[in-house]
Amino acid sequence: MAAKNANTSLLDTILRKMIVTVDQSKGELFAIAEQSRRDYESLLGELEQVRIQVHTLIAEQDDLEQKVRIARNRLSEVSRNFHTYSEEAVRKAYEKAHDLQVTLLVSRQKEKQLLEKRNDLERRLSTIESTIDRAEHLVSQVSVVLNYLTQDMKQIGEVLEDARLKQEFGLQIMEAQEEERKRLSREIHDGPAQMMANVLLRSDLIERLYRERGVNEAFKEIRNMKQMVRSALYEVRRIIYDLRPMALDDLGLVPTLKKYLATVEEHVQSLNKQTKIQFINMGDERRLPSKLEVAMFRLIQESVQNALKHSEASSITVKLEIKAHQVLAVIKDNGRGFDIREKKSSSFGIMGMKERLELLEGDLSIHSKPNDGTLVMIRVPIVE
Repeated sequence: MAAKNANTSLLDTILRKMIVTVDQSKGELFAIAEQSRRDYESLLGELEQVRIQVHTLIAEQDDLEQKVRIARNRLSEVSRNFHTYSEEAVRKAYEKAHDLQVTLLVSRQKEKQLLEKRNDLERRLSTIESTIDRAEHLVSQVSVVLNYLTQDMKQIGEVLEDARLKQEFGLQIMEAQEEERKRLSREIHDGPAQMMANVLLRSDLIERLYRERGVNEAFKEIRNMKQMVRSALYEVRRIIYDLRPMALDDLGLVPTLKKYLATVEEHVQSLNKQTKIQFINMGDERRLPSKLEVAMFRLIQESVQNALKHSEASSITVKLEIKAHQVLAVIKDNGRGFDIREKKSSSFGIMGMKERLELLEGDLSIHSKPNDGTLVMIRVPIVE
């Protein structure tokens, strides 16, 4: 018994040291990711300034080229009729043409240097972005390991006596949690957080435009920034919907879908995209088991988002029919479609839909051809 207690104590010590080490590594990886983000935002601001300088320089060159042509014509006229002009007039015409040509050459050389600097900044931004992605991936993996080390598996162990099943079950739960956190973190980072960072950059740009180009250019940029803030607000609302649409608990599936699709259509049209989204309820408007309502909402939401992101459709129709023993949903768009045999960037979303339907013992079928739209059919049995 003493030997067993000693071994247990030793294992506890080793486990604590492992947890401390892994936690420190996670902190270091997070620090690397944060520093990379700061560097990325700094370079992004520098790149914006370089682009403005290039634009200004090109405009100046257009003006210089016109002046060079005028000076050359003047020099040609003086040279042809040199006997009617004084030596001083000939000399001034030559010097003016020469000076303008030199100024134009210097401006073009400066433009070349700025373009090289812009390309270098874009390459550095791409490298830093890759570093951020790798660091976040490692942080996610380390989090899974850390949670596994610190998770109390005692209660699960009482149910799952087999050690292998206990390990697999615990890892699957924690990996699912971490993947969801990572997805949410990525959506906030790539959506509202990135847009807010751009708003800050554009606010500095507005001040510069006001000083250098006047009120009209500044107001034009303010309108662009207003559109970006509107998009950020939509992204925040969408993320809240992704977490849990509150109307689903209070009103049920049909009213929630109506409101959600109307909100999505309004946002899409505010971005000058004339996409119509139509919702048709063909069955009873009655409440379903809570888990089924959430699942159907998520499945239809994923299908509509796929159509908006990938199909470039001008019309999306969602039909829902709640029958006595099953729920049917059809999502159809008139977009560019795709070859269902090829793996697309949206295939991970489709994979998640299939996994969710397997748990509900439902069916998913997708019909699509290039340039012929997409039809998604979902059938789920109602089990009280």
